[in-house]
Amino acid sequence: MIDEQTIDKALARLLQAKFRLGMFDPDEQVSYTQIPFEVVASSEHRALARETARQSMVLLKNENHLLPLSKDLKTVAVIGPNANADNVLLGNYYGTSSKLVNALDGIRAKIEPDTKVLYAEGCDLISTKHSFWGNSPAAGFSEAMSMVERADAVIFVGGISPALEGEEGEAANSDGSGDKLSLNLPGLQTELLEQVCQSGKPVVLVLFSGSPLAINWAAEHVPAIVHAWYPGEEGGSALADILFGDYNPAGRLPVTFVKSLDQVPEFTDYSMEGRTYRYLREEPLYPFGYGLSYTDFSYSNLTPAASQITTGQDLTLSVDLENVGQRPGDEVVQLYVRHSETPLPTPNHELQGFKRVALKPGEKKTVTFTLSPRQMAIFDKEGACLVQPGRIEIFVGGSQPDSLSQRLTGQKLLSVQVELRGETVELPR
Repeated sequence: MIDEQTIDKALARLLQAKFRLGMFDPDEQVSYTQIPFEVVASSEHRALARETARQSMVLLKNENHLLPLSKDLKTVAVIGPNANADNVLLGNYYGTSSKLVNALDGIRAKIEPDTKVLYAEGCDLISTKHSFWGNSPAAGFSEAMSMVERADAVIFVGGISPALEGEEGEAANSDGSGDKLSLNLPGLQTELLEQVCQSGKPVVLVLFSGSPLAINWAAEHVPAIVHAWYPGEEGGSALADILFGDYNPAGRLPVTFVKSLDQVPEFTDYSMEGRTYRYLREEPLYPFGYGLSYTDFSYSNLTPAASQITTGQDLTLSVDLENVGQRPGDEVVQLYVRHSETPLPTPNHELQGFKRVALKPGEKKTVTFTLSPRQMAIFDKEGACLVQPGRIEIFVGGSQPDSLSQRLTGQKLLSVQVELRGETVELPR
């Protein structure tokens, strides 16, 4: 049970933030209310929104380097229920934007003037039954397929929306009252996507959601997949930058994409067994920390400052990172720690550091991490935080050190063992 003192401490932090925001003061005394809309919606702030969205998007698949697409294609078909949707830009808890750029808007603005953009919704986001008037939920398939047949490439924009997940607004009216009852694409999206792929045209799948989706069929059959999340007011511009090569994606998954809810423990099971990348035993669809790039990176010379340290000391490590591809890009360097010599139950491995590094083609940088004692600690059954003597294994690379990540990226992480010597040190909780 949580004691009252801990709850009071959390409440004090919350109230302090509200006081600093002026939420208990008259508007005329709050500086934030005096900021004019011209500043809020300035070009600098819109550029920041665009850059934030670009950095967050994740390239999940890029078979045969389908992406980036050429801007001078003769005809591009944009299909799907989220292609022209504004609500998938915003998620929960958002302000009022002066202009929303959705996926279709961004694509139209990006391509060359002579390129035709054909659009069809194809299907509703969630409908699977005939309407009150007897209209089939697949009534839009024929229009969508006619667009596909005339196109040189197809961009299918689907996923879910804040109406199906979240803590406010219409999400409360969803089947799970804001929670999802399934991880699958809702409605007839998969059926439409299958028909689109049967056309033989190059297909890119763009997903909008704020949580994992079980896109098992798409992961096997669609050549290129981008996860865009709920990317904000400039989301469509950011997406087009990635799809057509003006920005090299480098986002990484902050969650695990499982294959189905069968891989997720029961909601009433409060143990960590089988939860998150740290304790998952089965192979997921896409792993935590995963994401692709349009360029290639090489790691070398993973070097700890010492091969042996005393428990309670910091540990510094360095690694060389080089862009060996043809495009400038960012790499998210990730450091994981594994404990292999302890009788206590420990995670498969744990992320204990990451840095996003920008490199031009042929450029090399040395990346340095410093691990604190707490980052090398484990917890016993009573919750004590312990730094124990013994060997730890440290992995550094562009993903986590699981076999699926290595297959998907084609890269094996560098690793090194460091021995901790001395007595067990208990750290404050």
